[in-house]
Amino acid sequence: MKKYLVIGASGTIGSRIVQSLVRDGFDVRATTHREAAVGRKDGVERVYLDLATGEGITQAFDGVERAFLLAPPGYADHYKLLAPLVAEAARRKLDKVVLMTAMGANAADTPFRRVEQDLEKSGLRYNIIRPNWFMQNFTTFWLAGIREQGKIQLPVGTAKTSFIDAGDIADVATRLLVADGVDNRDFDLTGPAAIDHDEVARILSQATGRTIAYEEIEPGVLRKGLLAGGVPADYTEFLLAILGFLKQGYAERTTTSVRELIGREPVPFERFARDHSAAWMQAKAA
Repeated sequence: MKKYLVIGASGTIGSRIVQSLVRDGFDVRATTHREAAVGRKDGVERVYLDLATGEGITQAFDGVERAFLLAPPGYADHYKLLAPLVAEAARRKLDKVVLMTAMGANAADTPFRRVEQDLEKSGLRYNIIRPNWFMQNFTTFWLAGIREQGKIQLPVGTAKTSFIDAGDIADVATRLLVADGVDNRDFDLTGPAAIDHDEVARILSQATGRTIAYEEIEPGVLRKGLLAGGVPADYTEFLLAILGFLKQGYAERTTTSVRELIGREPVPFERFARDHSAAWMQAKAA
């Protein structure tokens, strides 16, 4: 039986991939940066890996045949984190690698694009997936403002985005990991429709029964808030840059890749909002 390595297995995408692989009876090794989590539990072997230092890379790849690679949030230099993983996969001559970057990463000489090129030149069988902005950003990064103030505050104007549900990304990644026949191809992944943040606010209001509004802010206001919240300066500038691309309309495009790869339509934002409506409710006073 093939052994599958899932990098970032405790994250939004990786955890879903692990669950799917285990459910279907595959042998899974998952990486974790928490030493206390190392060991075997619930059919998953968990091993320590620190992508920032490279500690644990060799051990993580021992005996695996296929691997899913992604960079964790909070880091701007994706090449520094991911290039050693691609190099180790090539050294081990893995059967296949699935790499997740981001939609638009191949439009310029970005750190993500340099990793993609390393994989393309590695001689390995591969797939690259480039998802658009996650719907889950509204239950993580932008959650506090929605819950506490009833506002989505971002410097993105009226631009539309084809937000995608993380579950759809994970389903695509899992399918590409276990299946053959679509090797050495890249796929841009989007939701079914592009909507602006006023429409997002309307949908969230309808799902929660609250009044939630979108408020455009200047990039400097967001910068100040991110830095005050402990976000590293280089990652703050990275976020502001890609939000700038969103404002210019680069996240509006939709693709049919999800349907083509997993045989169903991607989750619409309305369903995501209904399923997660409790997340945006105001905390009750003590």
